[in-house]
Amino acid sequence: MKRAAIIIAMLGISAWGFGQSNDKPAAPAGQAAGQTAGQAAAPAGKRPPQAKTQPEFDAYKAAAALTDPAAQEKAGSDFATKFPDSELRPLLYKAVMHGYQQANNGDKMMEMAQKILTYDADDPEALLGVAQVLAERTRDTDLDKDQRLAEARKDAQRALVTVDTDVPTSGYTADQLNAYKGFLRSDAYTILGTLDFNAKAWADAEGNLRKSIDAYPQQVDPIAVFRLSVALDMQNKYPEALKYANQAVDLTKEGTNAGDAARKEKDRLTQLTGGGAPPAK
Repeated sequence: MKRAAIIIAMLGISAWGFGQSNDKPAAPAGQAAGQTAGQAAAPAGKRPPQAKTQPEFDAYKAAAALTDPAAQEKAGSDFATKFPDSELRPLLYKAVMHGYQQANNGDKMMEMAQKILTYDADDPEALLGVAQVLAERTRDTDLDKDQRLAEARKDAQRALVTVDTDVPTSGYTADQLNAYKGFLRSDAYTILGTLDFNAKAWADAEGNLRKSIDAYPQQVDPIAVFRLSVALDMQNKYPEALKYANQAVDLTKEGTNAGDAARKEKDRLTQLTGGGAPPAK
């Protein structure tokens, strides 16, 4: 699977507690909660989910503290049974989704994403969770290949819309929100670029992969960089393709699939731009 969501803790599995959480630090005089000196508060918008009672919040914290995704999934199911109207149910399943993502368990990751979408059909992280698995794990031999790829594209495109409408804004700084939304946009464009790449639509792949890199330059996805290099190569844009191949090499380790592929692409492009006989594409 591609890079893990490194900012899960910031927004993805955060919640306000009972009323306004007793764990939430008091804001300094004249400042909004979560706002630091010199930072502007994010504009008010959709509020984060809240627990209705202290026992509900305590049960949420206990389940969220688990690290094994299978154990956390069971705890999330037990929590949903005990608190069937809790706003915190999708947050627990979101944590489970990311746990399965990091464990490279695509089937369970998509299952959890689909469960989140039953609570909120526009949740951008869940939309991207489904789209990512469909884009990366659909094979030419799948009988429902076309439907799976169409669903992946639809969900990624929808996430680009709902990242601006479905993400809680109150209680976070503008910098936090911009980073989080940039990360989600980067993932969405990477998925769209992957779909184009696999379809050999090189110009479309180039455009979406560039957008992915630009959306979150703080942590560039090495696979997106490698695929951008290949997409440029296939359009005979060799010097620029070599630039991204070098970047992909810097971002990957030799001996890994991604690292070895990036190094082969760099060697090929080096020969092309140096005037040697071009290796086969």
